[in-house]
Amino acid sequence: MIKTIEGNFDHPEVNELLRKHFIELRKASPEGSAHVLDIPGLKVSSIKFWSLWEDDKLMGCGALKFLDKGHGEFKSIRVHDVYRNKGNGIKVIKHLIEEAKKLNIKQISIETGAGKFFEPARKLFQKCKFKPCEPFAHYKKDINSLYLTKFIDND
Repeated sequence: MIKTIEGNFDHPEVNELLRKHFIELRKASPEGSAHVLDIPGLKVSSIKFWSLWEDDKLMGCGALKFLDKGHGEFKSIRVHDVYRNKGNGIKVIKHLIEEAKKLNIKQISIETGAGKFFEPARKLFQKCKFKPCEPFAHYKKDINSLYLTKFIDND
């Protein structure tokens, strides 16, 4: 059974996973094309964050940033290394979509890298039926970024 906790940035395992995520994405993205948020960046009021736990072990995490009425952006989606390549990324995204529905979000967008490092993320979003789109919110066209979006049903 998966348990979710909102906003527990200070848990040592969550903190470590987010720091690793930040360092890896900064390293994999060219200067000026890294859009990963650090922990203080995730703590702003326009973002909700969740960690997902399986049998008291951290499986992954993700955040939802409110862009405007009915439109959100996924941020900091990360699966713990122990849980990778086992379908758990889809579980994290499904949880985030369910939370978005509760918050009356009708469209979810995401920015991810265009390089080889980001290929698993792109495959995951494609499996979850995200489609390419133009840059949204503050983003601009960038050959190092890919922008994706998905409309969700709030029934």
